[in-house]
Amino acid sequence: MATLRVERLYRFYRAGDEETLALQGVSLEVEPGELVAVVGPSGSGKSTLLRCVTGLDEPSGGTVWLGDSRMSHRAEPVRARLRADRIGVMTQTGNLFPHLTIRANIRLAQSLSTGTGQDPAALLDSLGIAARSDARPGDLSGGETARAGLAVALANDPPLVVADEPTGELDEATEHRVLALFRSRTDTGTAVLIASHSTAVRRAADRVLTLEDGCLTP
Repeated sequence: MATLRVERLYRFYRAGDEETLALQGVSLEVEPGELVAVVGPSGSGKSTLLRCVTGLDEPSGGTVWLGDSRMSHRAEPVRARLRADRIGVMTQTGNLFPHLTIRANIRLAQSLSTGTGQDPAALLDSLGIAARSDARPGDLSGGETARAGLAVALANDPPLVVADEPTGELDEATEHRVLALFRSRTDTGTAVLIASHSTAVRRAADRVLTLEDGCLTP
């Protein structure tokens, strides 16, 4: 069974008489152990797609499935529980609370899940930032911030990791290290969906899907 299944997803926004079609019938699957990249120009719908996948936004039509559980068109508390238990969400900065240490950020993510999650010390050690566990996000370098964000995304050992431009602010060497960490997770069966403009992400992916004007192109 696919870890993620998206079936004919539509999302439109209305402002007065103007209607914007952000997604137009998008369908995709991500299998366990697969890294899939979604690419396309700015405004093509990549971030909207990820928000619908993670339950942070509701599609106007279509369905999102996490394994055998439906994410879309359910009450927000249900979506929040599914997100906490089954999805690791990684953005450039959005999943780290600046007033908390990195260890505390991980503990907070784990407190929202029904599972036991990973030991924070072991997780940070596997990402090479164990020595920074008591640092706050503002004290980290760009590469350390990316790895700390990944640690929070992996805190509950989710079957799916969804990342929006996770390497956009990194230098080339650090980007390759972070992508190697993603690959190490797919080797253990985690499914990864990344939206990015990066050519390095394209090269690292098992499959590349191109989104243009809210539609997946052949």
